[in-house]
Formats: sequence, structure tokens, C-alpha cells
Amino acid sequence: MSKFIVITGVTKGLGRALAEWYIANGHTVAGCGRSSEILDLRFTHPAQHDFSVVDVTDETKVSIWAAKLCGPDVAPDLLICNAGVMNTPAPLWKVPAQEFNRVIDVNVKGVATVLRHFVPPMIARGSGTIVTLSSGWGRSTSPDVAPYCASKFAVEGLTQALAQELPSGLAAVALNPGIIDTDMLRQCWSDEAGGYAKPADWAKIAGPYLLQLGAKDNGRSLTVPEQGG
Repeated sequence: MSKFIVITGVTKGLGRALAEWYIANGHTVAGCGRSSEILDLRFTHPAQHDFSVVDVTDETKVSIWAAKLCGPDVAPDLLICNAGVMNTPAPLWKVPAQEFNRVIDVNVKGVATVLRHFVPPMIARGSGTIVTLSSGWGRSTSPDVAPYCASKFAVEGLTQALAQELPSGLAAVALNPGIIDTDMLRQCWSDEAGGYAKPADWAKIAGPYLLQLGAKDNGRSLTVPEQGG
């Protein structure tokens, strides 16, 4: 059965890979991103799909985007809060305040903003699954990525609290995607990133895995299975 799937951060990396996989497998996708690459998605995947330039930290633009996509009895079957940024690796005291704030604004406040506008239509319909992208660094720590760790630990807590607030029939899940060869990983591990799975290969596992999540999984912190696992 075709699902209506909303994904933030679809212009590259995991969000782009998921969008392409879901569309290829017959689902309707609406996505947002900040870069001009969103135009490529619009050209490649016209209506019924929808791709918009939206910064998840902009309350007004997220509100307008949600209002455009949702309506009476129309809400995402699957909402994937994927948009995120990484700090340039450095000891915490060397990370500029502006850069630290940007990580928190996108990775934490941006998730909250998207939830604020998409969860009510899902509640009104009485069903749907919310997936927030966490990280292995949302459950453990490493040096030089303290702002990112802080943001993903926050996503874990935010999601678990949200799960306790949702009515029956809905689910909120924090998801560790695993280690994938993305621009973000290359920012941290430039020499090693190439040895990990590519986003398109990852999406072949993550795409169907997310579709099978439901109310039974509410409040869980999950990890995408590895290839062959």
C-alpha cells in the first residue's frame, strides 16, 4: 500500500537516498531542504511528489509548508526528521559560539519546529509514525564532536518524552542510522568514510525497515540493521 512520507533534509545524504528509494517503490514523498538541489528533485519527481525549499529552523516557513501538505484527513504516514548538521571537529572550547548554536538550532530546535506543525494533523487522523534521526553519538560520545553529541542526546530525550505524550495509534522513534559514507561522515573521518556503506545501499535496508515501524515501537531507540544482518 502506498504511503505518504515526509522527509526533512532531502537534498543529499540519507534524506536524498530515502526519498529516491520510497519514490522508486511506489510511495508519495514530500521533502524539504535548504539548497538549490531541491530543484533537481522537483524536475526528476514532479507531482504527486512535492519538494520545497524550507529551512527547518524557520518557524514561519515550516508552518506554511506543513499547511500546504496537510489537511482534513491528510497527514504523513511516516514523518522522518532527518535534517542535521555537524560541527567542524574540534575540542569544545575551540568551537565558535555561532557554530555551536547552529548545530543546536538545526538538530534540536529544527526537529521540534517540524514536530510542532506536523504532529497535530497526525494526531487528528489518529495514526502515523515519527522518526527522528539520532546517531551513535546520541548514545555515546567521542572527542571533537561535543556539540553534535549534545544535539543527538537531546533528540533521544525529546523523542522519548514525545512518545509518552502521543495518543494510542501513533509512534515516535529515535533512530540511529548506523555509519554511512555521507558528507557529514567525511567531515569527521575523511580517510575512513569511504569504507562504509553508500547512502543508496543503506536506503535499501532502511527504507523498508522504517515502513514496518508502528505503534508497537513507540518510545523505542532503534538502529537500522546492517547489511547482511
